[in-house]
Amino acid sequence: MSQGVSSLAVRPARGRRAAAVRRWGVSYALLTPALVLFGLFVLWPLVQAVRISLTNSTGIGTADFVGLQNYTRMVGDPSFWRAAGNTGLLALVSVPTSIAAGFGIALLLRDRLPARGIFRALFLAPYVISGVVVAMAGRWIFDENVGIVDRTLSGWGLPAPDWQSGGTAAAVSVFVMLFWARTGLVVVLYLSALQGIDGDLLEAAELDGASRWQRIRFVSWPLLRPTTFFVTVLMVIEVFQVFDVVRVMTGGGPAGATDILVTYAYTQGFQARRQGYGSAIGVVVFLVILLATLLWWRIQARSEEES
Repeated sequence: MSQGVSSLAVRPARGRRAAAVRRWGVSYALLTPALVLFGLFVLWPLVQAVRISLTNSTGIGTADFVGLQNYTRMVGDPSFWRAAGNTGLLALVSVPTSIAAGFGIALLLRDRLPARGIFRALFLAPYVISGVVVAMAGRWIFDENVGIVDRTLSGWGLPAPDWQSGGTAAAVSVFVMLFWARTGLVVVLYLSALQGIDGDLLEAAELDGASRWQRIRFVSWPLLRPTTFFVTVLMVIEVFQVFDVVRVMTGGGPAGATDILVTYAYTQGFQARRQGYGSAIGVVVFLVILLATLLWWRIQARSEEES
C-alpha cells in the first residue's frame, strides 16, 4: 500500500518536471532566431572589432598584433580629443533640448491642437525617412549660396553665417538638423505615455484647484519618470551613433569643427587605412555608451527605491 502511494506521488512530480522542460524548450526555441541574429550581427562584429583594435590592420594584407598601442595612441591624438569633445558637447546640448521640446510638443498634440495632423507629420517625418535625406535637406537649407536660410537673412538685411566654412555656424547647422531628425521619436514616446495616464487623476487634480501647469508638473511629469529615463538613455545612444547627418552635411569639417567620434573612426579606418586605430575608437565609443547606460540605470533604480 505504501509503495502505491509513493508511486502516485512520484508521477505528478515527474509530470511537473516534464511540463517545465517543455515550457523551457518552447521558450528557447522561440528565442533561438533572435539569439542567432544577435550573435551574427551584434556580438560577432563586436568581437571582431576588439580583435582588430589590437592589431595594426590596414584592411589589406596581414596584420600584426600590437596590443594596446592603438588605445595609448588616443591619449596623444588631439584630433581624437577634439572629436570626443564635440560628441560630448552635442550630447549635453541635444539630449535635454530634444527631451524638453519633445515633451512640450507631445502635450500640444495630446490636446485639441488645430491642424494636429500636419504638426505630427512635420515632426515625425524626419525620423521615418533616411538620415541621408535629412542631411541632403540640411545642405540645401544651409547652403551659403542658394540656401533658404541665407536668402531669408539677406532679405531682412541681416548678415548670413558661413555655414560651410565657419566652424561654429557649421556646428549649429548640424545640431538643428539632428534636433529635427531625433525629436520626432521623443514626441511619439511621450505622446504614448501621456495617453496612458489615468484621466481620473488629472480630473481629481483639476477639481482640487490645480492649474494646468500644476497638473503637468505634479501629476503628469512624475508619472512619466520611466519614460524620461528610457528616452534619455536612447537619446545618448543615438548621439554617440550619429554618422549620416554629419558625414553628408559637413564631412566633419571645416577643420574638424563638426567631427565626432563615429565620423573620426570612419575617417581613420577607411580613408587613412588605419583600421586597427579606427576599430579602437569604435570600441571606446561602445564602452562609453555602456558605462553611461549602466550609470543612468543605477541612478534611476536608486531614485525609485527612495521614492
